[in-house]
Amino acid sequence: MRDAHSFDDFYRSTARRMLRYGYAVTGDHTEAQDLVQEAYARAWRQWGRLSAHPAPEAWLRLVVARLASDRWRRLHRWRSTLSRTGPPPDTPPPSEDGVLLVRALRQLPATQRQALALHYLFDMSVEEIARETDVPVGTVKSWLSRGRTRLAALLPDLRTATLEVNDAS
Repeated sequence: MRDAHSFDDFYRSTARRMLRYGYAVTGDHTEAQDLVQEAYARAWRQWGRLSAHPAPEAWLRLVVARLASDRWRRLHRWRSTLSRTGPPPDTPPPSEDGVLLVRALRQLPATQRQALALHYLFDMSVEEIARETDVPVGTVKSWLSRGRTRLAALLPDLRTATLEVNDAS
């Protein structure tokens, strides 16, 4: 069984040393933070056994070192592949309509955004969305309706531009 209090004490007494160790191993502060965070997450998952270990901090250092080694190997393989294949093609900038749509979506409540994304990006039915979000079908219909209405109000220029394009054809 995991004892949160003893783990908190362990964390408080070792976190600074572990971060310094991670930095020494990686040479990058952000990378060290990621490795140490992952090591502590693994320690927490095994805290029931690890708390009885004669040297839990040594175990943690070993995990940090192995994680750093794994990341170095992955980066080395990626660089090797990149040198053989060349850099990936440039990604074109987002379209103006796409930028406007994302800006409008960010102004919607999270529930409406989620319902619209599931419905239009994943082609999920109202019933499937209701099951996934664990809400009644009527709630999903309401989210979709309100989301569409709000998007239409936030994106009047796109609607007008679409109508003009259709009228021209």
